[in-house]
Amino acid sequence: MAVEVGDIAPDFTLKDQNGQDVTLSSFRGSKNVVIVFYPLAFTGVCTGELCAVRDDLASFQSETEQVLTISVDSVFSHKVFAEQQGYEFPLLSDFWPHGEVAQRYGVFNDERGIAVRGTFIVDKDGKVAWKVVNNIPDARDQGEYKQALASLA
Repeated sequence: MAVEVGDIAPDFTLKDQNGQDVTLSSFRGSKNVVIVFYPLAFTGVCTGELCAVRDDLASFQSETEQVLTISVDSVFSHKVFAEQQGYEFPLLSDFWPHGEVAQRYGVFNDERGIAVRGTFIVDKDGKVAWKVVNNIPDARDQGEYKQALASLA
């Protein structure tokens, strides 16, 4: 079942590229969170989207915002991907149970075993304030994230 705007965002704890636990609810009351599901590390569109976040990180990660990216790749893949691309934001591993968080958000592609391009903005109260879901080959417009975040300010 897909998560919709107005729903309480399903909580999760996943490991980042450094093996550290990151819990969505830890940001409740202090930060709006941009959750970016992407299919796979080291692929063209995914790399381009995450590089765009990297290049404009101040728009997505500050005292009032946090970006969390999620794919089914392992922590080890994320470590190398982050090092190669200079990503200084969490790349979270939804590796095992395989794709469980993507499934809970309704953005898991069962046929391919990966997430589609789903983005959710969770407000400081833990509710989904905005979302967009694109098919795997379709890149997202990050200007839309910025507008949605600005509306929460």
